Amino acid sequence: MFNQASILITGGTGSLGNAILPRLLSSYNPKKVIVFSRDEMKQWEMQKKYANDTRVRFFIGDVRDQSRLRRAMRGVDFVIHAAATKIVPTAEYNPIECIKTNIDGAINVIEASLDTGVKKVVALSTDKASSPINLYGATKLASDKLFVAANAYSGEGGTSFCVVRYGNVLGSRGSVIPLFLKQATSKEKKLTVTDQRMTRFMITLDQGVDLIINAFADSLGGEIYVKRIQSMNIMDIAKSVDAEATVETIGIRPGEKLHEQMIGIEDAPYTFKYNGYYKILPTINDWSQDVDRIKGGEKVSNDFVYSSDNNDEWMTVDYLRGWIEKNRSTFLGI
Repeated sequence: MFNQASILITGGTGSLGNAILPRLLSSYNPKKVIVFSRDEMKQWEMQKKYANDTRVRFFIGDVRDQSRLRRAMRGVDFVIHAAATKIVPTAEYNPIECIKTNIDGAINVIEASLDTGVKKVVALSTDKASSPINLYGATKLASDKLFVAANAYSGEGGTSFCVVRYGNVLGSRGSVIPLFLKQATSKEKKLTVTDQRMTRFMITLDQGVDLIINAFADSLGGEIYVKRIQSMNIMDIAKSVDAEATVETIGIRPGEKLHEQMIGIEDAPYTFKYNGYYKILPTINDWSQDVDRIKGGEKVSNDFVYSSDNNDEWMTVDYLRGWIEKNRSTFLGI
């Protein structure tokens, strides 16, 4: 599918872009991969890594700027939309900026893709978009709905849009593991948790990349793909980093949930189970009943909820500790 194709990644200098770009280059033979982002320093550093690969191109630009997106998307076949304002407290204190990037940016990606004839778009979402209580989650829910509904705009044979949704990426920028590692090496050796009962979904970057590639291959348009992944208690995450460190409870931050959710009961009637993932089908145009979109999936019960506290798959302290040791230099930069 990607052989001799042109691919654009918005927010391409982030954790996901740095993970999926080498996979695309090594496993396929794309004509070109465009890294589109607004951070010139991250682009400069990334350019050094791929200086000898003429297939990789870099565009400075912001998803808030539709004309720049249209320029970047000329001749592009596939788009991975990863650009977003993601940090929950940042979104709470800068709501208009979050809306401009996550909602207005989504509209710009959709319209630029339609205008330039992109074949398929996969947009990245988050567990926080399911029954959101914070602005980040609310903007990503709005973004998800925009990308689903965009399939009705494109018409038969036009651009198709789908969404992938997953939880906290191990070791990604802004996540808790790098924070704990820095705290564990400080003089105080004190790890700060917001609530000791808290649970989170845990996913590796490789698992996220697998879900995106699967979505490109499987999607007909309008589906939301949800990775089946493991959960972990925040105290077990702390133990994985440093079992001897002091733990201080500082209270839940604005907009933070005790447990995360990826599929709510409202979506259960339209959700199907597959090997390694769930798929929420769109309700518009009766697409949730479309056998070509269902593709043999197993319907979940109508009271199904997929949340980090009721998960039947849990990550162990030993596994996470081993993963941290293996990847420590990558996300700490040492």
